[in-house]
Amino acid sequence: MSDTRAPGATAGTTSPWRVALAGLIGTTIEWYDFFIYALAATLVFGPQFFPSTSDVASTLAALSTFAIGFVARPIGGALIGHFGDRVGRKRMLVLSLLVMGVGTALIGILPTYETIGVVAPVLLVLIRLAQGLAVGGEWGGATLLALEHASTPAQRTLFSSLPQVGLPLGVVLSSMVFLVVRLGTGDEGFVGWGWRIPFLASAVLVVVGLVIRLKLDESPEFERLRAQNTVRRAPIADVFRAPKIWVPASGITIAASVLGNLLLAFVLGYAAQAGLHSASAMLTVTMVAAVLWALALPLAAVLAGRLGRKRVLVAGIVAMGIWAVPYFALVQSGSGVGLYVGSIVAALTIALMTGPYGAYLTEAFPTEIRYSGASVAYGIGGLLGGAFAPIIATLLATASGGLIAVAWYVVAAALVSLVATLTLHSPYRPVAPAVV
Repeated sequence: MSDTRAPGATAGTTSPWRVALAGLIGTTIEWYDFFIYALAATLVFGPQFFPSTSDVASTLAALSTFAIGFVARPIGGALIGHFGDRVGRKRMLVLSLLVMGVGTALIGILPTYETIGVVAPVLLVLIRLAQGLAVGGEWGGATLLALEHASTPAQRTLFSSLPQVGLPLGVVLSSMVFLVVRLGTGDEGFVGWGWRIPFLASAVLVVVGLVIRLKLDESPEFERLRAQNTVRRAPIADVFRAPKIWVPASGITIAASVLGNLLLAFVLGYAAQAGLHSASAMLTVTMVAAVLWALALPLAAVLAGRLGRKRVLVAGIVAMGIWAVPYFALVQSGSGVGLYVGSIVAALTIALMTGPYGAYLTEAFPTEIRYSGASVAYGIGGLLGGAFAPIIATLLATASGGLIAVAWYVVAAALVSLVATLTLHSPYRPVAPAVV
């Protein structure tokens, strides 16, 4: 394979492996912060911040604040991505981690509705917005820094997949901490005060992540742009002048975002409330599925390096669509074995799809606007796919009395991502006249 690094780019002094692993650690911390919120929204935040005589209404209100984080992601992607293309990838990555960590720690000390009334949910929403802004710039920056330190297409595919592993690892870490705290404090203690511990523990993780990121070199491809004085003045405006890139790029992530958030947020709460499985059992199966997801993801990237990114992406999306109905039927059956089999296979289909899409999506944009373009596309895909997935699934399950309607919702999302993947051209090749 030929080297697809931007012309004139030079290798930095930091090894590509070190940059990729640093991205993995940083995104793990950020997704830990993001998903402890999802767990708390499912298990605790309803009665604590949104008291209601209806359990369903209370849960929907809590899940709405989870969705707000997704709404903020494309805005954060546009804002942080713009400055990432203007002043550098590294600085914005440090900023995103700092904002996310401070927000998570603040939730850990936030008074509940019983203490300060309506101010409590208002503050929770504001903090969630800040977290969404931070995550909006995290994925694109971590993926780019890893990709742009690598050389060959296969290396770029593999290294750019490692920050993506941070998502399932963040799920494992957050689920593990929640499980330990829940078992250690008991149901009453957990609802009363124990749920705060995972949020406060984030402060320690953020310090570790900041120390690691501050020691990294800037992207060699961005340094080349700066040396040649070709940094764009308004990269985000240039992105939106290229709808043939950002529109399908946004659609690629929808399917994985829908199924991932249903697996990690919706199914946990639904199964526990419906009496199909205990909350502790659901946390355990979530951790197992996420561990296998994390292990399979770089293997999918290696496979994509050999067979082609688009082929593996398409295979993952098709597998996801085919498995949707069996997965939710197994969850609905109430069988513990069925729950494990269904969740593990669902997680593996997500891994197969997400292994190559970091490189496929980011390299669809020219280097000058890559941070902005990739972050906005990822944020829009997350908004359209993951933001409302738990809410839509809750409404579908409540209206139909089961999960099969939810399965067809996943199938529809897979079809959207399949069309987007087949439409997007990556890596970017300049044409005359230039697209941007």
